Amino acid sequence: MSSKNEQERERLKEEYKDHYRRIKEAKERLRKAEQKGKIAKAVENMNPDSLLESVDEFLGKVRDKVTHVEARLDVAMDSLDDEGTDAGSKLKTEELDQQLKKEKAKQTLKQVKAEMGMLYSEIEKHAEEIRAEKTIGKEKDHPRDEKSSEDNS
Repeated sequence: MSSKNEQERERLKEEYKDHYRRIKEAKERLRKAEQKGKIAKAVENMNPDSLLESVDEFLGKVRDKVTHVEARLDVAMDSLDDEGTDAGSKLKTEELDQQLKKEKAKQTLKQVKAEMGMLYSEIEKHAEEIRAEKTIGKEKDHPRDEKSSEDNS
């Protein structure tokens, strides 16, 4: 009878082990599913506008640095080419600084124009979505235009 009890005990022991193994695997799958859910929610909550804005800001800084380094390189190359006087090199440095400022101003202006264009296209897209009609800048004959053309005839 004791061998029968031992066998029963071993069988139950194996069942418990199998049961706890399945529980452990289920908990691991649950943990992974929760983690994936959190990641999916974080990706969903990301704001693409702020992300693009930070990328644009970073690119602007990189462009400024590159422009500045290029100007410094030009100054260094000019100083190697011209073994002129100190007054001449100071004058060239000032000219290059002025050119650098002008270049930065042009880049800033170009960026502002590009952003304004993007803003206008976004407004246009939004207007199309809500089916709004333009009232200003519409290329249609206006009653005032007809009246003034009648007056001219």
